[in-house]
Amino acid sequence: QVVIELVEELSKEYKIIDILGVLEVPKSTFYRWKKKYINREPNKLEMLIINLCEETKHHYGHRKIKALLKQRNNIKVNRKTVQRIMQKFNLQCQIKVKRQKYINGESNIIVENILNRNFKAERPNEKWVTDITYLPYGSSMLYVSTIMDLYNNEIIAYTISSIQDTNFVLSTLKEALNKRRPKHVLLHSDQGSVYTSYAYQNFAKEKGIITSMSRKGNCHDNAVIESFHSSLKSEGFKDHRRSSNTNIKVIEIVNQYMCYYNEKRIQAKLNYLAPIEYGRQVA
Repeated sequence: QVVIELVEELSKEYKIIDILGVLEVPKSTFYRWKKKYINREPNKLEMLIINLCEETKHHYGHRKIKALLKQRNNIKVNRKTVQRIMQKFNLQCQIKVKRQKYINGESNIIVENILNRNFKAERPNEKWVTDITYLPYGSSMLYVSTIMDLYNNEIIAYTISSIQDTNFVLSTLKEALNKRRPKHVLLHSDQGSVYTSYAYQNFAKEKGIITSMSRKGNCHDNAVIESFHSSLKSEGFKDHRRSSNTNIKVIEIVNQYMCYYNEKRIQAKLNYLAPIEYGRQVA
């Protein structure tokens, strides 16, 4: 077991055959040991890690699994040990699929990038970010408009629609305002036509909202909500092929994921707590 673990660790930098040569272990012997080691019954720690990975649907990497071990079982273990066990049982988290930003339109009112990639907020309702993403998983294309509070990355409002228009994003904003009733919140978006429209900008100004916009074609200026939408699709729809569901099913999946994300999905930024729990503890 010691030889197998050592070889697996060193194989990131050296060829396995060279490592075995230094250890004076025949190649055939090593693979015989490895097969026997892999096929043995998991020990208690390994079973805990396997169960946590299955419970979280393989969405978490070794750092988050390490945090859960400490939170739930009071087990302190080196992250490399967790990583090794996850690699051994092929429990690596799913990789997010990158997407190209393509929501464009005629610009009406463009405002300054006040947020300027400063995604840290000191209090609730200080900074909000918003964006739209597409959901190509139903009988027809759907879109989701989302608003996130950067204080704890909580999704405070979202709207699902088959049409990308100004009313679509205004309904999301109105929902957020009804829930939070903020004063002088900074609201950041991209330069999509719905956000640069007179109707949207005038409504925001009327409600005392300070608007901010990403530079044109620069998705990194709104990276936090871009990342959330990527997680929504890679985690929420990872077992669903495109156009394989009814639109009602797509809406159901989005609703379930929003609850899961806010109430259960832990984040490193939030001391490995879910957004709502972090908000409670800090308050």
